[in-house]
Amino acid sequence: MTAATLLPRLLRSCAGAALILAPLMSSPTQAADPAPFDLPGPGLHITVTRSGVTLPIGQVPDLEAGDKLVIRADLPEDQRIRFLLVSAFLSGATNPPPNKWIESAETWKRKDKDRLLSLTVPEGAKQMVLFLVPETGGAASTIGDAVKGKPGEFVRATQSINQASLDRSRLNAFIAAIRAQENSHPEFLKNLAPVLARSLAIKLNADCLAKVVEFQAACLLEDRETLVLADVHSSSVAETLAGAPTDLALQLSYTREGGFGYYSPYIAVVRDIARVFGAFSSPQFNYLPALSLRDGERVSLVLNSAPSFAKPKSVLVASMPAIGTDSPPRLRAVGDAPMCGANSNLVLPVEGAPLIYSTDYARNMVLRVGATDVPVQARAERGGYVFAQPLNQSGLGGTVEGRLQGFWGYQPFAGPSFTLQFPTGEAWKTGADATSLVTGRDNKLILTGSAPSCVSSVTMRVGDGTPQPVAYTTAGDKGLALTLPLKDARSGDVTLEIRQIGQAEPAAVTLRAYRQASKVSELTVHAGDRAAQLTGQRLDQVAAIQLGGLSLKPDGLTRDGDIDRLQLVGEGEPLKPGDLTARVSLSDGRTLSLPVTVRAPRIGITLLDKSVQAKDAAARQRLTAPADTLLPDSARLIFSVRASGGSLSRNDALEIAGPSGQPLRLVAGPNLQLQGQDVLVATLDPAALGPSGFGALRVRLVRDGEVSDWQPLTTLARLPKVDGVECKREACTLSGESLFLIESIAATPAFEKPVSVPQGYTGGVVKVPVPQGGKLYLKLRDAPDQVVVLNAG
Repeated sequence: MTAATLLPRLLRSCAGAALILAPLMSSPTQAADPAPFDLPGPGLHITVTRSGVTLPIGQVPDLEAGDKLVIRADLPEDQRIRFLLVSAFLSGATNPPPNKWIESAETWKRKDKDRLLSLTVPEGAKQMVLFLVPETGGAASTIGDAVKGKPGEFVRATQSINQASLDRSRLNAFIAAIRAQENSHPEFLKNLAPVLARSLAIKLNADCLAKVVEFQAACLLEDRETLVLADVHSSSVAETLAGAPTDLALQLSYTREGGFGYYSPYIAVVRDIARVFGAFSSPQFNYLPALSLRDGERVSLVLNSAPSFAKPKSVLVASMPAIGTDSPPRLRAVGDAPMCGANSNLVLPVEGAPLIYSTDYARNMVLRVGATDVPVQARAERGGYVFAQPLNQSGLGGTVEGRLQGFWGYQPFAGPSFTLQFPTGEAWKTGADATSLVTGRDNKLILTGSAPSCVSSVTMRVGDGTPQPVAYTTAGDKGLALTLPLKDARSGDVTLEIRQIGQAEPAAVTLRAYRQASKVSELTVHAGDRAAQLTGQRLDQVAAIQLGGLSLKPDGLTRDGDIDRLQLVGEGEPLKPGDLTARVSLSDGRTLSLPVTVRAPRIGITLLDKSVQAKDAAARQRLTAPADTLLPDSARLIFSVRASGGSLSRNDALEIAGPSGQPLRLVAGPNLQLQGQDVLVATLDPAALGPSGFGALRVRLVRDGEVSDWQPLTTLARLPKVDGVECKREACTLSGESLFLIESIAATPAFEKPVSVPQGYTGGVVKVPVPQGGKLYLKLRDAPDQVVVLNAG
């Protein structure tokens, strides 16, 4: 193996927390091999004072005009190279800073006034950058001239370094947690790693968790440069620094042409750093980026290249937080179900702000419950906030609300609310269904009481038998839904014991289970059908039914109060209208007779025609869907059906249903009209189906409580709003809203080399292939088997 091939492999395998690009190679389409940020550099100590409150820099996500900063270099006692500490405030890419915005300190001096920087953020400043320069005559003025000569380059550098530093903090937190688990209990890594990755927005290689325990950690930390996912809030922090978007970096992160796969905004931002720094190096100085890892007052600088103290000397460039108000992240609760406040191991699950786990920006966080503030701390491996000290439950009972709050830097920070429950010791109550427990099958039962979320276990004992566990789920704020395993039980007393967190003794509920004989009431069947429905009680004992030449078997049992409904499917000759006697065979060998009237044939429908009509005919339609198989949510469907088995009337209705949700019923009126005795013409507005009405649609006829079989109608698909496609050279982007509705995009109908849109993508721009013939082809998540044409002109 040659040195040229060995060196990149060694660099990629270094123990640095992530890789960052070296300066770009001469070809604009090819990147040099990356070098890891694994060289510890000098440190800084920084405090910020605002309105009389002093915080360490690690707790300050943003700076404001008037803030007072104290900055000193943290160098060893035997430091032999003298460093000049230079600060510069910037006011945007096109506005060079005045001389008074650039200050310096001689770090080797003994007096604080000489070796410290005591600064006040000036009005109008938008960015701040720090330099550590090897002491050279006139170095401060040279740096000042460089900043004033190319302020835009330093603006972009500050933006990129800050973004990379924030991303690096998340990656470091992930690596540290994986290593800690590997050293303590590696067997739990399979459960911990997905939670860590979700908390910190880190890409998780699920295949690693299928490996043996000894190899899982090493596998999870491979290819670290591709692990960091985009974090909307940390991106916005970096954008504030320059007042310019980071769209370029984020676009690179979602394309393989960016060099490191689909999941690397960290590397995309770092590549930008390499390009920017190559623009303003000089024969006297060579500028080196330094990631700023902030912990309290200390800022540890990490380098990806060894500094030079011979010309050109290396100038270390470090970023400072944005100047201007940084809004706290939109922290969201994961789910809204009540949680047990009596649980000392309670986790308040949150999402939307990975930086709460990797930085100290969120400080003094508490959960306010009533008038009590309980300190909490963010734990990435738990997926949310946990109690830092036990909650005083005195005076708390039933259902209460708790809210996360604290500070984001200097700003008050209000997080989401959580519904907490505390047991009160009150008795559990049963509903009316408790009087109809029957043996021979599992029974559903609802209990109501305080704090069902605090229930830790439920057991059942029949008579003086052995206790056995009972499956349960919470049902609303006070309900507990149980499934009692009475299939093999005998009749008699059934004792339930409910254990709750915070209660020393279990609560007991005693019920009575009865043996119920089968009782058949009615068999509903239509001429020509091979299916029927039997109603009665204890129909789980029914094994088969013989009706004329039709043999029926059970096909699903439901229960409504005390009434069982058994669906049946059959084989044999279809029946004709008339009176017959059914022979019902039970599972215990007994038989019952039941008189049956075979009803007239059920009415049925067939689809005659359909057409799609845009809601707004004047609106320009960029997307063209196949009208015969796809209904866009921006259009209406007009269709007609023909009835068989009887003529139609104004009292008939059509029901339309999607994969989920309640069916939509169309009745006689503007949207459902009779053409004649056997044809209906209907108009469907997709909005009437509600938010869950997308995917494959079905239609059936409803008449006097009876329904026809479902017939396929069309596929309803939500369309994204496409603003346009813009191409520069060979790179094209599609902009619009709701782009997460797109599954993939291709330049040909055959979908050769398609570009996939990531799951849950919330951005407004995606990279697309170059249109051919002014067209692109889309597959939507609602209809992945259909192709939609985009007019890209």
